[in-house]
Amino acid sequence: MKNIAFVKMVASGNDFVVMDNRKAVIPGAKLRSFAREICDRNYGAGGDGLIALERSKKADFRMRIINSDGSEAEMCGNGARCAALFAVGNKIAGKSMDFETLAGIIQAEVKGDVVKLKMSDPNSLKLDINLVLSDGTYNVNFVNTGVPHTVIFVEHIEGQDVKTTGKEVRYHSAFAPRGTNADFVEAVGKNLIKVRTYERGVEGETLACGTGVTASAIISAVVKNFKSPVTCLTKGGDSLKIYFKRSGDDFTDVYLEGGAREVFLGRYLYK
Repeated sequence: MKNIAFVKMVASGNDFVVMDNRKAVIPGAKLRSFAREICDRNYGAGGDGLIALERSKKADFRMRIINSDGSEAEMCGNGARCAALFAVGNKIAGKSMDFETLAGIIQAEVKGDVVKLKMSDPNSLKLDINLVLSDGTYNVNFVNTGVPHTVIFVEHIEGQDVKTTGKEVRYHSAFAPRGTNADFVEAVGKNLIKVRTYERGVEGETLACGTGVTASAIISAVVKNFKSPVTCLTKGGDSLKIYFKRSGDDFTDVYLEGGAREVFLGRYLYK
């Protein structure tokens, strides 16, 4: 029986189990099964995912994000903010840092409990996709902000059936074999949007998604000519800001800014 030290952390309603795995307390091959176990909300600590900080030869550390279903994500904006705050608190990195992810090297700056991330440049932009779903045809847009996101503009976002429609979009053949996250976006003001996200890997709606609000802001800039910074209001009620530089349909210097915090410290008994 192992005593696994962890910190439960939250960023914009996304909750994570965060651990220092630089000494491979949990071997890499077992991280996926461990994530399913510890993220279980009935029998474990509960969480949308597991964040494991590992050694890196390229950066201050390597961040691995394992979803609650055991799948590994390339990147998670809210999880990355938690990882950065955890790294500062545990003296793994200074307040300005860079860390390795499957989506590339991410830079972060921590000021108190606010973390500003330099995201990877968006790619694979596709506009005006007509997507046939069970209740009709939707006009959607797609962009990869570290992970794939499909953005759907709606009216009255509170009335959207995110779970049902989001699941259809997530598994649609147009995005096979990797699938996609689904973001429902309502423009509510100048450079201001509300966002709800069905997350791949969590397989349901989360209170926020960092790469999702980033994708939503980028698509809003292209489709609605929004300017930087775009403010995103999440399902959980938090406000996130997305900064970027734009040249036509190309975006660089994309930053995600928002808060993160520790909820509790714990030790998990792992067989």
